[in-house]
Amino acid sequence: MWNKEAQSEVPGVSASKESKIPGVPANAPAGLRPGNPIARTLACLGPTIVVKGEITSDEDLQIDGKVEGPVSLRGHRLTVGRTAQLTTEITAREVIVYGNVSGNLRARDRVEIKKDGRVIGDISTARISIEDGAYFKGHIEIEHSQSSVQESKETDLIPVGAAAY
Repeated sequence: MWNKEAQSEVPGVSASKESKIPGVPANAPAGLRPGNPIARTLACLGPTIVVKGEITSDEDLQIDGKVEGPVSLRGHRLTVGRTAQLTTEITAREVIVYGNVSGNLRARDRVEIKKDGRVIGDISTARISIEDGAYFKGHIEIEHSQSSVQESKETDLIPVGAAAY
């Protein structure tokens, strides 16, 4: 009933041939396996971290510390934690704010400002959600998605009754 397999030299790495990725256990959670389209990696900057400069990333990011400088996460999510203080220009797929942001936000998909969140700056996004209790001071520009803009251009080009001629 119990089969004892040969111990691998590296703890947590299976010696079986099931795992074809070196250094990754065969029984690793889906988020640790490279090439998994469903799982997204998340990087975190803790509450005691202070960054003065530019942040760019190709993964989702949660910031709980203090950041002064531009943050660019094209195609990914930025979560501004409750203890975070950002003085920045943000560019991301989506931005969720629980803490404080001073600067402009540009999100391709959506921006959410939670009940304890505070944003001072302009927002440009396709969708926005501001909960009761949140603070926002600035301008909002709602961007239409490319498909809806293209459809509206096509309907503008066909005058009413043009098919009768």
